Amino acid sequence: MKLVIQIPCFNEEKTLPDTLAGLPREVPGFDSVEWLIIDDGSRDKTVEVAQRLGVDHVVQLPHNQGLAAAFMTGIEASLRAGADVIVNTDGDNQYSGACIADLTRPILEQRAQIVIGARPIATIEHFSLIKRRLQALGSWVVRKASGTDVEDAPSGFRAIHRDTAIRLYVFNRYTYTLETIIQAGRMGIPIISVPVDVNDPTRESRLIKSVPQYIWRSTNTILRIMVLYSPLRFFALLSIVFWVPGFWSFLRFMYFYMLGEGEGHIQSLVIGAAFIGIGAISLLAGILADLIAANRAISADIRARLLMAELDRIGQ
Repeated sequence: MKLVIQIPCFNEEKTLPDTLAGLPREVPGFDSVEWLIIDDGSRDKTVEVAQRLGVDHVVQLPHNQGLAAAFMTGIEASLRAGADVIVNTDGDNQYSGACIADLTRPILEQRAQIVIGARPIATIEHFSLIKRRLQALGSWVVRKASGTDVEDAPSGFRAIHRDTAIRLYVFNRYTYTLETIIQAGRMGIPIISVPVDVNDPTRESRLIKSVPQYIWRSTNTILRIMVLYSPLRFFALLSIVFWVPGFWSFLRFMYFYMLGEGEGHIQSLVIGAAFIGIGAISLLAGILADLIAANRAISADIRARLLMAELDRIGQ
């Protein structure tokens, strides 16, 4: 059994030494543990530091492509390196490497295919009250959307079994954390959370520059994921939002029309017809989007089969 610990990095030359110093070279249940760095177009000496500190694999992207792209690049590189289990952690030394054994244990015991490290958010001093509430709200929304019991959805500290890693694909360019959970939940992949420790912050978050930006990006990400993975349900709910006032306005006109006062309430008929029409268009869009989603699922399955064939060909 081989464990590959992957670390997406973007200009992490200052924090990478501490991150690597906390990573294990031996983990119970694994014959070997290897480290893999994904350099996401860094402009500093991240790659030189990684090579000097004994990282086993370094994958370099030609330019900065974002955390989600770096994560997926690392997943595929880890699989090609022969990983049976992949652990993803951050290059800013946010998560405690000593918890990796706890993170991988449920996979070794065949209780899960994905394990998410749940941070003690309520006790993290550098998390503001607003950030704690937003983290809790975001995790609740993801639990509802995915049908899982994940406690800390935005956590990037996670372990993934090889068979599941082959099947995962991230469409969102901003972050992989929420989409992979919803994707796994909808595919019926067993996923659980385990408590993990965190280290003191080494720098400001690059994903969360301000509370309004975090709210906007998280809301946008969740809505896009819902449209991707539940388009018919999303657009059906949207059509109901238009149909309710539309039918109410139409019935209001009919009421006055039956009283012989219809001429003074033509606007209710116009508004009602407009809302009903928009609702019908929304439902039609949902049907078309659902057909596209089916084709996307087929494409993702083809990608997984091609990747599996490639791994079999190289003996991994």
